Amino acid sequence: MIDGMTYSLQQAFAVASPRITPRRMPVVSLIIYLVVIAVWFVLFGRSLWLSSIWAWSAGMVYIAYDTLLMFYVVQQTFPLAFTHASKRTSAKPSQPRPSLGILIAAHNEAASLPAVLAAVEAQSDAPDLIMIADDGSRDDTAAVLRDRYGLAIPMVGHDSIGRLGASRLHWLRLPHQGKARALNAAIVKADTDLLITLDADTFMARDAIAEMRSAFACDAHLVAAGGILVPVCHSGIGGRLMQWFQTYEYIRNVISRFAWMRGNSLLLISGAFAGFRRDALIKVGGFDAECLVEDYELTHRLHRYSTDHGLGWQLRMVGLSLARTNAPSNAMDFLRQRRRWFAGFLQTQYWNRDMTGNRRYGRLGLRMLPIKALDTLQPIYGLAAFALLLIFLATGNFEIALPVFGLISAKIVADFLVYLWSVHLYRTLTGGRTPTSFAARQ
Repeated sequence: MIDGMTYSLQQAFAVASPRITPRRMPVVSLIIYLVVIAVWFVLFGRSLWLSSIWAWSAGMVYIAYDTLLMFYVVQQTFPLAFTHASKRTSAKPSQPRPSLGILIAAHNEAASLPAVLAAVEAQSDAPDLIMIADDGSRDDTAAVLRDRYGLAIPMVGHDSIGRLGASRLHWLRLPHQGKARALNAAIVKADTDLLITLDADTFMARDAIAEMRSAFACDAHLVAAGGILVPVCHSGIGGRLMQWFQTYEYIRNVISRFAWMRGNSLLLISGAFAGFRRDALIKVGGFDAECLVEDYELTHRLHRYSTDHGLGWQLRMVGLSLARTNAPSNAMDFLRQRRRWFAGFLQTQYWNRDMTGNRRYGRLGLRMLPIKALDTLQPIYGLAAFALLLIFLATGNFEIALPVFGLISAKIVADFLVYLWSVHLYRTLTGGRTPTSFAARQ
């Protein structure tokens, strides 16, 4: 049976979601997407009749686009490199200390749950509430929560309550219905001003909650904030290589998010470790259970709702709030994860297509979302460029292939320089802490 609050959440979602209530797509949005597709056909077609390096136009545009975007991020974040993280967070609280709850959606996470809860219990600023949304677990989760934390086994759809240190500990037992629905059920049950969503394999640094709570207390317009996630893979040569690669990838993504945050165009706050104002989540209807990347879709809905109602909501990153998260340790798991992410990206782009190029949404509509429209076909541009290069090599067309390798070499040099910059900036944003200097692996 659906209680009144859950029904209200569903009603709010139906109104706020462009998937449920589609918006008319402006002509300019349609033109942007058609141009992106048409340009690819033109660039690929040039390889059929040109015999110079311009036959590789698809690759040249791919490199130029990625390089320009990369240096735009550098330009936007350049001022941050000369301001220590502690100075950026020196603002005074503008409101009373908000209450804060941790929501952990867990499905068959008995092995990692005690370590996650230990990291929560060790916080310098204890949460008021810890709620485990048990999404129909069939492993030893029930035994762990009963025997280790003294919680009575609740009926499905209900919760049992205990204590963990200074925090209330709730075990909300649910039928298996997926992470988004489990989080929505927890949002309805929670009674705190702020909510932090935390994956059941993510371990917070000791001061993560304190930094997150402080960020919200200092900015009444802040409704969603992302912490800094550090990927951790299993031991072994393969795991170390995957961790090295994903660490750089995460660093680059973090820097990009700080860049877009400066124009209030931040579109991704990872739900593995993120803070939200509960009333904002209620107003937009919580997470979308039909989206493959529910956190990415939610940020679009928050931006949309804020603009539609003139609320001036802000979304930002909190550089001093850190956590470790388990990441794919082999190529197959990595590719499955990225395939899901890209499919969810396409879903969200389609549902929010009316925002692209729409001046109503400011920089988000006029700058960020057109770039995301280009990102929609970026993998196709890249694959086409690689395939054409292989064809040039196979047919002995070195007049094209050699200059192409020159461009690729220049791109590698530029990427390396930006990599050095990104690592420096990342350390500045995170207060100089390295990925392994907090919360040793459990």
